Amino acid sequence: MAIWVVSDGRAGIENQALGLAEAVQRLTPAEVTIKHIRWRPIFDRLPSALKTPAMLASAPPVAPWPDLWIATGRATLPLSTRVKAWSGGKTFVVQTQDPRWANDRYDLIVAPAHDGLSGDNVFEITGSPHRITPQRIAEAAPAFADRIAPLPHPRIAVLIGGKSKAFDLTEAHAADLADQIADAVRASGGALMLTFSRRTPDAAKAVMTARLSDLPGWIWDGTGENPLFGFLHFADHILVTEDSANMAAEAASTGKPVHVLPMIPLKSGDKFARLHDDLQSRGATRPFDGALDGWTYDSLAETDRAARAVLEAMRTR
Repeated sequence: MAIWVVSDGRAGIENQALGLAEAVQRLTPAEVTIKHIRWRPIFDRLPSALKTPAMLASAPPVAPWPDLWIATGRATLPLSTRVKAWSGGKTFVVQTQDPRWANDRYDLIVAPAHDGLSGDNVFEITGSPHRITPQRIAEAAPAFADRIAPLPHPRIAVLIGGKSKAFDLTEAHAADLADQIADAVRASGGALMLTFSRRTPDAAKAVMTARLSDLPGWIWDGTGENPLFGFLHFADHILVTEDSANMAAEAASTGKPVHVLPMIPLKSGDKFARLHDDLQSRGATRPFDGALDGWTYDSLAETDRAARAVLEAMRTR
């Protein structure tokens, strides 16, 4: 099977489509090709309905068309809605996230359940598709073993997000979170493994690093290979800020206790509240209360479940 992964190239967007493609590839022989869609700046903000391939900043995709087109993000919509016609009906079109435009023109929409999307072609999952699997984590872990394996248990992985449309991470709030995390790590006698996201404000990053740097462990400063998979593999507990659906769902795929750190809301958090209610109902997460209690649950494998749905839909179309 030929699969195209289509996005604007941003890692957080691309990884959703790529994660789903890799999950399909684990179920059936397939070749995955990544395609980036970028519009010339003068046309970028046009409504999707008005965009044509001539407006692209690079050469448009052309035949031979894939068997499966998996796309994510607004930039891909003008092509996702047309590729079936271009391919003469050969290409099965999957769009992840809520397209919010022409939703009836995709063969399948793999959408986060917290978006509340409905329709005959909608397949809901908890969170978003991602690339993290137990096997990928285990394969990546040895590269970080020399630095992490000597650390005392419990090892606490902390994944910090940042400012978004729905949440903020001010310097003061970051300092407060750092103090709570430090108290928990010290009380446990364990070690800290912390990584920031690209959205973490510099001031928040600086104050958290200053307040946590005396703890045993590793605060990744962005240099060298990202140790996220190593952190997830070796962690006994995972702390994750509530602002990222991706981080929470990815952490819940490990089967390890996931503690959710509060952020400062900037607007109604109904979508995120639904996501975190879903994760809590499945036993994966609990709000962080300063304690590092352990619990067990069935690790989430939502990307694999979506991949099975894609193949089933392709067989029955």
